[in-house]
Amino acid sequence: MKFYLLSDNIDTLMGMRLAGIEGKVVHTPEEVSKALDEAMELEDVGIVLMTELALKQCTDKVMDYKLNRAVPLIVEIPDRHATANISDTISKYLAEAVGIKL
Repeated sequence: MKFYLLSDNIDTLMGMRLAGIEGKVVHTPEEVSKALDEAMELEDVGIVLMTELALKQCTDKVMDYKLNRAVPLIVEIPDRHATANISDTISKYLAEAVGIKL
C-alpha cells in the first residue's frame, strides 16, 4: 500500500516526493474534488494525505468518503503555512482514532 498526496502548494509535494510519496498540486475546489475522486480509485493507495487548505475546499466530500469507505484512509496534514498547532492536531487524531484524550 502506498501514500498519495493532495497538496495546495508545490513545496509540500516536493518534500513528500523526497520520501517517495507521489501526488498532485490542486488549487481550486473543482481540482481538489476531481483529484480526490481519482486518488480514491487508485488500487495501490492505502492512505491519501491532504494538506489543510486542500481539505477545506471539499470538506463534505472528504467526510462522505471517510464515512463510507474504509480504504484508502484520508489523513489531514499540516503544510508549511499550517494554521493548526501540530500537537493539538496529533492529540485530536489520537482522540478520534482510539478514544484517548491527552
